[in-house]
This record gives sequence, C-alpha cells and structure tokens, in this order.
Amino acid sequence: MPRSTITALALLLLSADCSSTGGTARLQGASDQQIVTAATRARIDSTLRHFVDVGNVAGVEALVWEKGHEAYYNAFGFADREAKRAMGRDAIVQIYSMTKPIAGVALMTLYEQGKFQLDEPVSKYVPEFANLRVYAGADSSGSPILVPPRRAMTIRDLTRHTAGLATSPDNPGVGPFFARADPLNRNNTLTQEAERFASVPLWYHPGEKWEYSFAVDIQALIVERLSGQPFDRYLQDHVLTPLRMRETRYVVPASDLPRFAAMYWRGDSGGLTHVPDDSAHAFNLKRYPLTPGTFGLTSTVDDYMRFARMLLGGGSLDGARVLRPETVRLMATSHLSDSVTSRSWLPSKGQVGFGIDFAVRVRPPANAAENNGVVGEFFWDGLASTLFWVDPKNDLAAVLFVQLMPFDQVHLHKSFRDAVYGPIGPASAVGNR
Repeated sequence: MPRSTITALALLLLSADCSSTGGTARLQGASDQQIVTAATRARIDSTLRHFVDVGNVAGVEALVWEKGHEAYYNAFGFADREAKRAMGRDAIVQIYSMTKPIAGVALMTLYEQGKFQLDEPVSKYVPEFANLRVYAGADSSGSPILVPPRRAMTIRDLTRHTAGLATSPDNPGVGPFFARADPLNRNNTLTQEAERFASVPLWYHPGEKWEYSFAVDIQALIVERLSGQPFDRYLQDHVLTPLRMRETRYVVPASDLPRFAAMYWRGDSGGLTHVPDDSAHAFNLKRYPLTPGTFGLTSTVDDYMRFARMLLGGGSLDGARVLRPETVRLMATSHLSDSVTSRSWLPSKGQVGFGIDFAVRVRPPANAAENNGVVGEFFWDGLASTLFWVDPKNDLAAVLFVQLMPFDQVHLHKSFRDAVYGPIGPASAVGNR
C-alpha cells in the first residue's frame, strides 16, 4: 500500500485537540457514551472473580481508564498463590510481547526526527542484512535452494511482521539454520543477534506473508545505530522516564523481588502449576547483553496504563510529549495490504490488520464468538496472557495483567472484553461499532 494512502487512512482514525482532562488529551470525535458504568464494574468484578474461583488463574487485575478518569480497577486472587501474596497494584509482572509497542514508540521518536523512512531497506541501517536469501525448498539431493528476495526487506516490514525472518527451529526448511545460529541467546548483543539472523535464510519473501517474529529486536538495533545509545538507555531516556514509568524495566532489583508475581502453567487437566521463580524470572534477575525489543520488560498495571494513556492522548501525558498525534495515528493504522492473505494466527484476534507494533481493529466483530472491540481500537498482548488496548472512539484504555501460560487457553481476554463492552449481540452498538 502506498505510504500516502496509509498516511491518509491514519488521519481518519484519531484526532487529538490540545485540551487535557486528567493529564490525557480528549480525542475529537470520541463518543460521549459512558462505557464503564456501575453495572459494567459489577460485570467485570463477577467475570474476573469467576476465573479465580474456578481455578483458571491464580490471580488477575484489570485497570480501565475512560474519558480522563480511572473508571475501574480491581484485583482478585494471588500474585503468588503458594505464598498467599495477594494480587494488587504493586505486583510486578512479565509483559513479554507487550514490550513490542513500547519499543515501537522508541523507534518512531527517531522517525519524527527524520532519521529514517518506513519504506527504506533495513540493510541501509543493518548492513548485516545486505545479502539475505530466501529458502525456496530443497533440490533432489536434499540441499537447500536459496534465492534472492523479490524485494528488499523494509523497516515497515519489521514493524508489521512481514519481514520474512525465521522464528523457530520448527520452521519448515529454515528451522535447522535457526537452531544452529541461536540468534536469541541472551548473551548476544543486538548486533550479534542481527549477525546470526543474517546467516539464516528468510522463511518467505518480504511483504508476502504475516508471520509473528523477532523483528522488533532488529528495530531495537536500528534505534541503537541511529541514536548512538544502547537501546535500553534510549528507551529509558525517551519513553520510560518522560512517562514516569518507573517500574518498567528489564531487571527487577532484589529489593523488589517480593513483588514479582509468580508464573503459572495450566496443564492439560486444567490445574495450575507454579513455575519455579528461578526459571520463570531468569531473564529479569540480572542484566544480559541482549536487550530485546520483542520481549523482556516487566511492569506494573499502573505503569503500563501510563503508556496506554499516552497513546490515547495522541502521544502526550501529563505535559510530557513522547510522539506527535500524527505519528500515533500512523502507528494505529493497519499497514497490511489486502494482498497479504497468509496471516498465520492473526485472524484469531478478530477483524484486525496490523499497524506499527500492534494490531488494529478494522471491522466490527463478525459474530459473538470473536473478541469484542470497536473499529479503530489498537492493542496487543503478551505470552503470559497479559493484554492492553486503546479505544479512541470511546476515549478508553484497558490493561489486564495475569501470569498464565500457555497463552490464554481459558478465553480470559474474550471474557474481559465482553465484561467491559457488554456481550456481542444483534443490538450491540458500543461506540457505534
């Protein structure tokens, strides 16, 4: 899709004026309808409490911000069930892929400075990627056939997961290359990770499929190279500190470990097992050379809501401007062309496209079984079943924190969304879905 078209579409999604309520700019065109009422709060309470009572989660908390005010917060169950430590606002959780939108914001601060363009080749800033090849099957002897990509991988490809990068040793054809390269070894620097990825053939031609990948780590490397700062330092200086996200970090200090929520694994029988802390928390207990943009941050529900409120406010919060409104609009526009029909599991998120490091709802839910939400909403989630979304139409943001693996097999996200908006039905018209 031409950049001019994407930019034009972006302008239709959000429009922020300069007025401020509760530290967040009120969005022009936002519905005056109140989503979170007393009945809504009771419905959310009942929903989340049920997940704890039946043993589907050990503990859960949710925070909803609407029209400049905290509209809902509550917590149920335990941050550490075995220690009888209650879930609460001070709980520190692993956010996994909810790191990606934060990394994307860091990248886009450099876009605003004119440091790069989205359709420039990645190899301009990561020359390690100058000679990439695409896996095209095997010959009669079983040797891999590698061909040049049909076009260069662009920075836009990195941000929307169409780059072609291999993701796992299980990928057909390219898996053995990935296993040998070990790009995600936490003792790699971002540069070393890129070097190792460069030795792995692309899984598919850039721009032709959507496959979730570790491309945001390459974004993080571009941030390093354009800014001249280590990625984690740039992230701190340009995103976390301005937003006063004081408890969003890679390493949890020893003094805060008592607040670090336990991780639970849901087995085939439905029971929850406490994953040993020294295993579950290993990446966050000490500093490693790898500072990924793909995963790795920990946060609290209030910290992450500050990030969501910044996006809801068109890039600013409490007087701190991180991005311009037009940049947030660009991020919150789907950059996936309709020609990209192979989209892996993305359709399981509902009627969505993909913007810059988060999904974007482009159509109302097709049926009551789909995830609830409003056109123009943008959102993402994390491996441990965490979730956030920003709903400009209703001037609302929501954060749901839990520590549950495998990812949301209990349909917590669907239930929470239905609790916020009301169940999907023929008469549903929340914010003119």
